[in-house]
Amino acid sequence: MNDTVQIFDRPALEAKRNRAARSFSSHDFLVRRAAEDITDRLMTIQREFPHAAEIGARTGLFAEMLKHHPAANKIGELKQFEPAFEMRAQNRFHPDSGGHDPLPLTPDSCDLIISLLNLHNIEDLTGALIQCRRALRPDGLFIGALFGGETLTELRESFLQAESEMEHGASPRIHPNADIRDLGGLLQRAGFALPVTDSDRITVTYEHPLRLMAELRAMGESNALQGRRKTFTRRSTLLRACAIYQENFGTADGRIPATFEIMTLTGWAPHESQQKPLKPGSGQISLTKVLGQDKN
Repeated sequence: MNDTVQIFDRPALEAKRNRAARSFSSHDFLVRRAAEDITDRLMTIQREFPHAAEIGARTGLFAEMLKHHPAANKIGELKQFEPAFEMRAQNRFHPDSGGHDPLPLTPDSCDLIISLLNLHNIEDLTGALIQCRRALRPDGLFIGALFGGETLTELRESFLQAESEMEHGASPRIHPNADIRDLGGLLQRAGFALPVTDSDRITVTYEHPLRLMAELRAMGESNALQGRRKTFTRRSTLLRACAIYQENFGTADGRIPATFEIMTLTGWAPHESQQKPLKPGSGQISLTKVLGQDKN
């Protein structure tokens, strides 16, 4: 008997991604921003990556961007994996199929692993990071971007209040996302060396909450939680949520803001050449002298 609680409805996630495939290029601005950030980071690293893998390649945006970016000189083979068949059909680089659990990675096969806004939809994030760590060769690099805990806070609060008022209870609507401290700890637990986590918060405005919801569907990022209500939202509840959104968060020009937080995780597969922290008490200079507090 399996007592593991499932957070995501995996068939629903894949179906939503498939439906979004044909028009995804018109709504890919967040993935594009994450891709631009990662290519810029690669430019600061003084080494090459002969064998790279991208988890969740969608329509091939990263590979396309890489063709026109100097970071392409750092990457040899780029192998792409994408579980949604319609996304693969739109990807002219012919990615391999591959699910999220387990990740389609062979141990010690990669020098670089990239994931662009996919990991927040994985059931066992720690397990996925461990799989990435094992797939990396020594001194291999992992860079993953995923949505953080501040993503869509306005939408979450608006529906929570509306459902409490109209239906005396609320169903889960926004995927749970970790914060920066949690993610740093997960990298360490997965065995990565030199872990770094940082956050990029983007505010996008829309003319109406319904436009935001439509874009989330077009991104393939609408609600696919296992515990979500499986029936359509009542019209009265939906209209009330929109009204609350506009009342509580609307701007002076009548638009509504939507927050997206992109967390970027960076970690290295351990290698003897990497910098090691000094052992406690091994310092050669007194801190009191540095601070000018030594009275002797």
